[in-house]
Amino acid sequence: MDTRLTTDQGQPWGDNTHSQTAGTRGPILMQDYQLLEKLAHFNRERIPERVVHAKGAGAKGSFKLTRDMSPYTKADVFNGAGKETPVLIRFSQVAGETGYPDTMRDVRGFALRFYTQEGNYDVVGNNTPVFFVNDPLKFPDFIHSQKRDPATHLRTQEMQWDFWSHSPESVHQVTYLMGDRGNPASYRTMNGYGSHTFKWVNASGEQFWVKYHFVSAQGVRNMTNEQAARAASEDTDYLLHDLYDAIDQGNHPSWKVCVQILPYDEGLHYRTDIFDVTKTVSKKDYPRIEIGEFTLDRNPDNYFDEVEEAAFSPANFVPGIEPSPDKLLQGRLFGYKDAERYRLGVNYESLPINRPVSEVHNYERDGSMSQGQDGSVNYEPNSHDGPLEDHQARMHGDAVEGETEYSQPYEVDHFSQAGDLYRLMSPEEKDRLIDTIAGTLGTVDSREIKVLQTRIFYHADHGYGERVAQALGLSMDAIL
Repeated sequence: MDTRLTTDQGQPWGDNTHSQTAGTRGPILMQDYQLLEKLAHFNRERIPERVVHAKGAGAKGSFKLTRDMSPYTKADVFNGAGKETPVLIRFSQVAGETGYPDTMRDVRGFALRFYTQEGNYDVVGNNTPVFFVNDPLKFPDFIHSQKRDPATHLRTQEMQWDFWSHSPESVHQVTYLMGDRGNPASYRTMNGYGSHTFKWVNASGEQFWVKYHFVSAQGVRNMTNEQAARAASEDTDYLLHDLYDAIDQGNHPSWKVCVQILPYDEGLHYRTDIFDVTKTVSKKDYPRIEIGEFTLDRNPDNYFDEVEEAAFSPANFVPGIEPSPDKLLQGRLFGYKDAERYRLGVNYESLPINRPVSEVHNYERDGSMSQGQDGSVNYEPNSHDGPLEDHQARMHGDAVEGETEYSQPYEVDHFSQAGDLYRLMSPEEKDRLIDTIAGTLGTVDSREIKVLQTRIFYHADHGYGERVAQALGLSMDAIL
């Protein structure tokens, strides 16, 4: 094997220690193009980080289907028990930048890609089954509230609590975040969720609603605030280290893949809006069905190539799986791919980590960094036997009615499920929840924000609100 150092054009590199100079003491010569190329490439090594989910960790593995789901979906990945499919996963933090400590309290991203025989299928979710907002118009504002103050460039509790206190639909997710699940002990010991409702369609055209649950085979374990702070002070990449080391040592984590399936019409008339991502579907009404398991057994060979350049999108569907009318999901179908075109370039899907295992045939051409093109026809319709659409892959319609409008949520009950979640917690979990809220909301200077947010907690559960009010030193007269 030839191990000679070369330029990117394959030319032998003569000296990688000394620049060319005019005499022993210089100055450096303009003709030293190897120096110039090295510096120019170095200046461009960093690509824009993700606006959201900037810091993360990734791994590869495989999914094994243990239950044939062809009665519900024609998606090849879920047809034929025993089928195995390569997978890629990226865990992440929602708010922090690339260098931010990964044990700080935050929602964790849980993005899973199936490299199926019909193209890439991505489930881009979180470690919680709900989210803070249910309309994509509010998403940029929510993320701004989680980032840095435009005046001080500091992270501030006031911004996020100000947003939440004026967005009552967020209380369900806030209760998750401020509870134990806001500090997972490792990526290996947290569950994942597709969060949104999706549509499955079988070969006969029957339609079903589905929600994804990824249940950690390692069990769910979380950190206390003190443990998370200590881990952050000792290793800002604590969770990344934990995942990498576990796989490297042969301790391969796995997750059970489960679904909740709702008959189409039943889902439309369920007691809560199944298309509102701030709400869950009760497992008592529709129990989880285990359909398989995925295992992570390979670390990336190169983090940049296989994790940083990995571009997930909830718009990456395969035949038999379709979107639902969930408004936030509808916004994400555009947002993710647009973000990757900005971050990685228009041909980001040609990068090895984003290529499907199935063949690609379409009429898209050119653009920055295009490669591997041939001289085949680049327009349609044509008389040159170019690729044709597959009508079997058409989306199935849903009935719609009404006038165009700036619509309010279908069902305005922001509080019931947050109250249910609070009441499910053990006394010790409730204590930690109240302590965390007091330690974050309690640092906010604005009394108005404290009152508004405590009133939201009170609407979710009277005891919940009363305990927060007591912890913040607020009178109930101000809350009621």
